[in-house]
Amino acid sequence: MKRILIVEDEPRLAQLEADYLQAAGFAGTILADGLTVVPWLRQHNADLVLLDLMLPGRDGLELCREIRSFSPVPIIMVTARIEEIDRLLGLELGADDYICKPFSPREMVARVKAVLRRLQPPAHASDTYSLALDPGQFRVRAGSRETELTAVEFELLQALYRQPGRIFSRQQLMDLIYPDQRIVSDRTIDSHIKKLRKKLAELLPEKEVIHSVYGAGYRYENPD
Repeated sequence: MKRILIVEDEPRLAQLEADYLQAAGFAGTILADGLTVVPWLRQHNADLVLLDLMLPGRDGLELCREIRSFSPVPIIMVTARIEEIDRLLGLELGADDYICKPFSPREMVARVKAVLRRLQPPAHASDTYSLALDPGQFRVRAGSRETELTAVEFELLQALYRQPGRIFSRQQLMDLIYPDQRIVSDRTIDSHIKKLRKKLAELLPEKEVIHSVYGAGYRYENPD
């Protein structure tokens, strides 16, 4: 059973979300204070976070940035501030989706399922060549084989994997894996990609899934 962390300070709304998620086959954990979110995630595994924008203690934007500094867990932002949507979905934040208040609980469940589906291998791919990502343990599997990645390697793979065929520039990838905007060389991305490719080659020795695009960056192609 996949666990959803619900970060919401309105008790009735939080319980409503938890009830609908439970009815859909998920386990829900509720936190009402922004100060408790990061400590909880550092000690527990979650498969997805429903993160309200306006929270006591720490706001959702600040939390999203910090979560992305140590975890690739999918994040759906919940907001009544429609003008923030572009920022919520920006690469510098790392949010995977958003829901605007007021919303239907059924829509919320549908969005949770859609985001989690994007982490699963394509339905038409064979078991031998499908990649399955495990955000909780930074592992990737292909058939009966699996390998463990570093946090940075997993962030890179997950970003590319979620949007197959899209070309990411080195700068875009740096914005994703270094949300604190530290100064690093774009060649750092090349070094991480090289190590990531080596590990993926052990899982799929006959397939290349991360492609270099001369002068542009990198893209992921499904190995089917």
